[in-house]
Parts: sequence; structure tokens; C-alpha cells
Amino acid sequence: MSDVLRLTNMTFHACHGLLPEEARLVQRFEVDVELRLDLRAAGERDDPSLTVDYTAVYDLVGQVVKGGRRYGLVEALAEAVAAALGERFDALASARVRVRKPTPPMDGHFDGLEVEIERHFGD
Repeated sequence: MSDVLRLTNMTFHACHGLLPEEARLVQRFEVDVELRLDLRAAGERDDPSLTVDYTAVYDLVGQVVKGGRRYGLVEALAEAVAAALGERFDALASARVRVRKPTPPMDGHFDGLEVEIERHFGD
């Protein structure tokens, strides 16, 4: 599938991480999603019902990131986002999810941590 719908640099604040202080330290998380699905009919007919509602994607990602569950690993958070997308949107062939933690609490200087996963749905 070569068609892609991207939402980039969605930003949410939540408490995730392995360190005890991260249970109460609200941190910024940035999320990109690349959704692969057939967009031809939506484009040809200019019909929003034939694509994925990107506001619903944003809301769902926010629910996962800001929801009640605390993830120790950024990898687990990315996996939860991908799973939620696959469960909610039947039209998806696959989803690539990037989760960034720009300011992890550690003694060191770097631009942050990013995890990227890709999951395939359906057949």
C-alpha cells in the first residue's frame, strides 16, 4: 500500500517511564503516525467517509498517551498506540508509530529518545 495519511508531532503531557520520579513527573511526549490505507476513492470522490478521520486519530492517540495506564517503556507506549489504531480503524493496512520523549530525566545531554515501530493489520 503506497497511500499514507500522516499526523506529525502530536504533543501530549503524561507520566510514563521506569524511574520512580516519572510516576509523578509530567513529561512531554511527541507522537507521529503514518497510516497506510487506500485513499484513492476518498480522493476521487472528495468524500471524507472514505478515509480515516484524522481528528479521531488524534483523539485516540491522546487517549492512549494521556490515559490512566502508565508505561515504563516508550516501546510499550508505541505498541499501545499502534494496537489502538488497528482496533479502531478497519481500513488500515498498517501503521508506523514514532514516540519521542524529548527530555528524559537522566544525567546527560542529547536531543531525546525516539522509538519507531510498524504494525500490519488485516490479512
